[in-house]
Amino acid sequence: MSALNINNVVKRYGTHEVVCSVSLKIDPGERIALLGHNGAGKTTLIRMILGLTPLSAGSIEVLGTAPGARTARSSIGFLPEAVAFQGALSGREQLRHFARLKSVSMGKADDLLEQVGLGDAADRKIRTYSKGMRQRVGLAQAIMGKPKLVLLDEPTSGLDPVSRHEFYDIVRDLADAGTAVLISSHALTELETRTDRIAILRKGRLVANDDLTALRKTAAMPIVVRVTTLPQKVEQVANELGARRVNGQIVELTCLQDEKITTLGRVSGLGDLIRDVEVTPASLEELYRHFSSSEQGGR
Repeated sequence: MSALNINNVVKRYGTHEVVCSVSLKIDPGERIALLGHNGAGKTTLIRMILGLTPLSAGSIEVLGTAPGARTARSSIGFLPEAVAFQGALSGREQLRHFARLKSVSMGKADDLLEQVGLGDAADRKIRTYSKGMRQRVGLAQAIMGKPKLVLLDEPTSGLDPVSRHEFYDIVRDLADAGTAVLISSHALTELETRTDRIAILRKGRLVANDDLTALRKTAAMPIVVRVTTLPQKVEQVANELGARRVNGQIVELTCLQDEKITTLGRVSGLGDLIRDVEVTPASLEELYRHFSSSEQGGR
């Protein structure tokens, strides 16, 4: 059974469609990045998954049940973008409150504080916490009770680089344990190697939904190949490969995804003339711009 099955979902406000015939499935253990400009429909889609916003058309199933149903609510963990807690409570008190709501032991709440790096600050008032620390409390409550589906809206906002790495370690562990994870974020660079699939919304429509390799092939964006050679051979190598000189010992050429192996074969065929090769495919940021542009929006 899929953790989440969205089928031709539409959300209208009057005559304006905010979400337009979106279909998306997430299986247990998958990590999906949901991307899109502000106003693309990401938050509305998440609210419909949570059962907070009614659908205008289509259907959503959370573990085989309707959004907002008791089974769905008990199986979902959610971290909103604007996380807010009672400032007069300590981190421990706040998390233990959530533990009681989710029928989780107090000891588990304390363990989660350690897991998100708040063990030393557990008994401080939340009003003294930085934004990043409050975000960690939010992450702890989202993963409490071993949810089968976790929705994370801009989850690394306010986190320092070390904390971001720790956050994605937690996401990896969740996925390894079979939890489906949907991450809505604008932090494209950090998502590139930490998710299994990329879904891109543009003006309410799903314009891309695949892994990075497949998206690169569909987009047909060039791969950049930089070849380092001997200074005295740079002109010869550039001519042999039909490449452009970058400096005194590096030449650059481009190829499509389907041409990569052939191109690398040509490079390796130059033998001792080659000192190093650097292959750079289209980044997630470049793919995002491609699929979310007006020219590509109808794909």
